[in-house]
Amino acid sequence: MEQQTVRGTGVVAGYAYAPAAWTRPAPVPPASTTMVGEDDRPAEVERFKAAVETVATRFADRASAATGVATEVLGATAALARDRGWSRAAIKLINAGTGAEGAVTAAIGQFVAQFEKLGGLMAERTTDLKDIRNRVVAELMGLPEPGVPKPTSPVILCAEDLAPADTAGLDPTMIRALVTRLGGPTSHTAIIARQLGIPCVVAASSLDTVPEGTLLLVDGTSGIITLDPDAAAAADLVEEDTRLREEIRSWRGPARTADGTPVQLLANVQDGKAAAKASQSEAEGVGLFRTELCFLTAQTEPSVAEQARIYGEVFSAFPGKKVVVRTLDAGSDKPVPFANHEHEENPALGVRGIRLGWTNAGLVERQLDAIQMAAEDNDIAEAWVMAPMVATVDEAFEFAQMCRERDLKPGIMVEVPSVAMLADQFIEEVDFFSIGTNDLTQYTMAADRMSSHLAMLTDPWQPAVLRLIQLSAAAGQRADKPVGVCGEAAADPLLACVLIGLGITSLSMATNAIPAVGVQLGKVTLQQCQEAAIQVAASRNSRDAKELAAKLLG
Repeated sequence: MEQQTVRGTGVVAGYAYAPAAWTRPAPVPPASTTMVGEDDRPAEVERFKAAVETVATRFADRASAATGVATEVLGATAALARDRGWSRAAIKLINAGTGAEGAVTAAIGQFVAQFEKLGGLMAERTTDLKDIRNRVVAELMGLPEPGVPKPTSPVILCAEDLAPADTAGLDPTMIRALVTRLGGPTSHTAIIARQLGIPCVVAASSLDTVPEGTLLLVDGTSGIITLDPDAAAAADLVEEDTRLREEIRSWRGPARTADGTPVQLLANVQDGKAAAKASQSEAEGVGLFRTELCFLTAQTEPSVAEQARIYGEVFSAFPGKKVVVRTLDAGSDKPVPFANHEHEENPALGVRGIRLGWTNAGLVERQLDAIQMAAEDNDIAEAWVMAPMVATVDEAFEFAQMCRERDLKPGIMVEVPSVAMLADQFIEEVDFFSIGTNDLTQYTMAADRMSSHLAMLTDPWQPAVLRLIQLSAAAGQRADKPVGVCGEAAADPLLACVLIGLGITSLSMATNAIPAVGVQLGKVTLQQCQEAAIQVAASRNSRDAKELAAKLLG
């Protein structure tokens, strides 16, 4: 008999074999038309506030007990649970007579609708809001918290989608893989799965046909979930995967291909704390310092001196090594309060990244002054700085001038297809390229990278995206200038080999992804990478590209 399979988008490689365990369903609140008498409304407000504080405290406690990305994710969710915006809306409804459960559902529903309209990262926060809603309603109704079960034996966790609170506290010895019906390559689920080192498949649209307890074989590379597979064959695949994971755990850099070609592996960081952690890993430097993540809650622009102090913490973690600073990539899915953001119908195509300088006079110049000050204070011989969302040669020229006036090494991100199409002209103006595959894929395929319905399109394995990377890398080779990749694609071990074959000179990724990439690179020669890259870039679709790479590179 032919085995039944469910297909999604594989985002974390590896095999897992265990029974399916579904997340616990959300509670069904009473109808929002349930009315509370005027005399009882103050008590109902207090009941609501107590439930919110209980849920927020649980998030905060889990954040304290967690490590790494999980701490940040849970801390942010605790703050969102205590957010006064949605709480005020709920209290207003209660004071008008709506029961607390119905008020929570209605108030958060308003914010979910607003965030979905904004799109991007804001739309992804709807998963967090819905999770908070479900937990507060469950608390009000005296029910157990919805979400992830606590298994006593290994399982494969299946869900519609997973909120940060679900993924952040997972035990990888019990949860062997994550599979969701929604989600995308850059969702919280994918990010936490990479940190935990377990296979992950998202956007498996027909996952709801899988019953609880069904034995599943998850292939995190291909995205194929096999129901009731041959037990012996599944066990062999998992055993081989276990050996590979042990090899990854024991890997030590620097990275080299099997024929000795060095490959620079760098870390993506967002602050000094992350940089300090990365400095203890096999990372050879920082390939992407996301400066905007330092200021997501800053209501006023920090002074040049304050910015320099923050940037200096990252420089000091890697003395004498390469640190690539990205200027504010604010706007769209990363609003920074002190930067002027006008309402836009389509913010992903609006004023974001380097374009913020058009509406915020001096913003870019002051940031470059701070980077220069931090570099001088930390004896950095040459600070690398790149601008996001550059679309014209004139923008590249003007940014490079500002950098060189401050003895900074200028570069730009390749995120807008126009840069790849005119790569030779752009590379003349700057000293390096860094390819942001998340946005390059989004703009090339005209598909919101946060949309679970479009996960197949936003896969960086799309041949059109690989061709644009190829064009950019070739221009760098002709000009003898480095071209790196700092998007999520760099963390995919198989795709990393293809990228090196296309001519990429460095790869920057989450710190914990570095060993897996290093191991895979060590199993292939540069010539194998180059030959595979040519064939993979000529594939018909992302699925064929991925399968061909697996066949050619192992």
